[in-house]
Amino acid sequence: MAKLRMVVAGAHPDDPESGCGGAIALYTGAGHEVVNLYLTRGEAGIPGKSHEEAARIRSAEAAEACRILGARPVFATQIDGATEVTARAYDEIHGMLEELAPDIVLTHWPIDTHRDHRAMSLLVYEAWLRLERRFELHYFEVEAGDQTQHFPVTHYVDITKVESRKRDACMAHKSQLPEGGFYELHQQMHRFRGREAGMKAAEAYVRHCQNSGGIG
Repeated sequence: MAKLRMVVAGAHPDDPESGCGGAIALYTGAGHEVVNLYLTRGEAGIPGKSHEEAARIRSAEAAEACRILGARPVFATQIDGATEVTARAYDEIHGMLEELAPDIVLTHWPIDTHRDHRAMSLLVYEAWLRLERRFELHYFEVEAGDQTQHFPVTHYVDITKVESRKRDACMAHKSQLPEGGFYELHQQMHRFRGREAGMKAAEAYVRHCQNSGGIG
């Protein structure tokens, strides 16, 4: 099988891991390359910390999570909580994805209560159009019900054998208090999606209908 490059494009440190950690682990375990592309460094994500302190902490957490999953972290230049969908922002993500030359990109579903998630989704979609749909485009869910909304699943990925690695990667984001917090919700999602698909644990994805293949 040819080696593939997958880019997982998330708004913050912990979004690629919590949304796609199982798929990432499966892909790297099969010898493929995965790049986690973060729109921000989580600058607004630690109460009581300055943007500079939070960015330093959360960037290090993202690097550790990527190490656990066998992925490579790459950061864009936007600010957590103040993301923009502008001509400059479109150009930045387009340029990064053009340089990374992925075969597959996973990003946020655009109907989401978090503005940063919506921003990353739109920026990636624009890059996909500009690059003439040369990569497969798929969407992932995070904190379904609270954040991702109205998610019409088309594909399931069985993460039963790699869920522990996904958990370890999410737990690397210590500043986000994953135990009893966002990871607990995602664990519930794994069970629910697994029940839908006849698996013990699964991640769910939406495949863009103009793609030619799938991720599973």
